[in-house]
Amino acid sequence: MSVAASAHPAAGAPSPAQVVDILFAFQRTAALHAAIDLDLFRHTGEPQDAKSLATRCGATERGMRILCDYLTINGVLEKDGGLYRHTAMSSLFLDPRSPASIASISKFFRHPMVTGPFDHLVDIVRTGRTGQGVVEPENPCWIEFAHSMAPMMAPMAAPLGKIVLEGISGDLLVLDIAAGHGLFGIEVARQAPHARVVAQDWAQVLEVAKANAQNAGVADRYQTLPGSAFEVDFGGPYDIVLLTNFLHHFDFATCVGLLNKVRSALKPGGKVAALEFVPNEDRISPPMAAGFALTMLAITAAGDAYTFHELESMYRQAGFTDVAAHPVPTGPHTVVTARSV
Repeated sequence: MSVAASAHPAAGAPSPAQVVDILFAFQRTAALHAAIDLDLFRHTGEPQDAKSLATRCGATERGMRILCDYLTINGVLEKDGGLYRHTAMSSLFLDPRSPASIASISKFFRHPMVTGPFDHLVDIVRTGRTGQGVVEPENPCWIEFAHSMAPMMAPMAAPLGKIVLEGISGDLLVLDIAAGHGLFGIEVARQAPHARVVAQDWAQVLEVAKANAQNAGVADRYQTLPGSAFEVDFGGPYDIVLLTNFLHHFDFATCVGLLNKVRSALKPGGKVAALEFVPNEDRISPPMAAGFALTMLAITAAGDAYTFHELESMYRQAGFTDVAAHPVPTGPHTVVTARSV
């Protein structure tokens, strides 16, 4: 068999291409980060050549040509002759002028606390524990999370608000645990004009949430509760407690303990709502929800992507009833609700 023939295996035959593609995946990440940092996507709404883009972005023509070609190969840009322009995806999600742009998440996704542990993944897999975690008191990475991740979370806020407010009306007191950017509690306040929200998180993170509440016009019904969710007195009693993107950071027993504390802060019949990546029971589907478990292995001491049955068991052990799963149509998350007794 010739070298040329061996380089093109028959259809359906095993190929090393998938292995090579995975090993080179870091280049796709680096290229997208570079394009965002260069503000490239601000300038590709209209066809531009590499020379024009280089001038606008403060780069060399050679560097810009190679970067744009690589982004085109990976479906991020389109190329016609020597001109580059947006795809539908980059126009919507990467152009900073788009209301739906999520380009800012690049900052959090490359934070050393997020990326660093993956340099030591072999040791983490062997020991089952990371050498560092992201839930220590006042960890500055959550300030970056609050600033950077809001555009990605925003599309899920309205569906979550609708889910948690179903069947509930009148004056409401809502606790938003680990509020971060605050968008979920803020959205509940927007949908329920008589709702008051108490946002709990680290003090510096809450400054971001307070600013977002001010911008949303709900600051007069928004107060903050700084401190650890495991140590601070929640007060209450509350009609609704939000636990968004939080339970997955901890082991099963810790989650049950926190849910017990949440139940004690709720009125009888009150509702708790967790927003989580919830994989199917096979733990390999859907891909984003199931793959999130590796992130938790790398950056937390004992976190995981919990299946619905695991979350349901947590709730029931903590004394909740009527546990239900509500997939969010605008993202990979699921809202898991339950009632206190």
